[in-house]
Amino acid sequence: MSTKSRNPQTAVVAVVALGGAAGASARYGAALLWPTETGTFPWTTLVVNVVGCAVIGVFMVVISEAWTAHRLVRPFFGTGVLGGFTTFSTYAVDIERLVDGGRARTGLAYLGLTLLAALAAVWSAVWLTRRALETLRPGRKGGERP
Repeated sequence: MSTKSRNPQTAVVAVVALGGAAGASARYGAALLWPTETGTFPWTTLVVNVVGCAVIGVFMVVISEAWTAHRLVRPFFGTGVLGGFTTFSTYAVDIERLVDGGRARTGLAYLGLTLLAALAAVWSAVWLTRRALETLRPGRKGGERP
């Protein structure tokens, strides 16, 4: 098979799969290090999701405004690693288990707190990363974008 006949998306799918395996393994490791007992507030999943959102905020600013990345970096790290690390499915299952276990208020608090904390994390990380990059770029005025 010649290189020209290969599907150009094959490499993208491969790096997303590799990154996803790494991210999901890291999330599983976090769950082993800080287990959440059934029926209690799922702090580990909350922290993993918030940290993942902060990291994606930093990452997207760096690769779009400061560094010209190889075409496979974004799918590997952004989609793969961080997509595997963060977890909407566990978040949804945690809420369902809390509600089914008679802890609807805790489930609702977890639902809202995760949403607010994740959005705050990504927005704060983007803002802080841009401010940090501004201090590293001589001659740029505050707020100027490349």
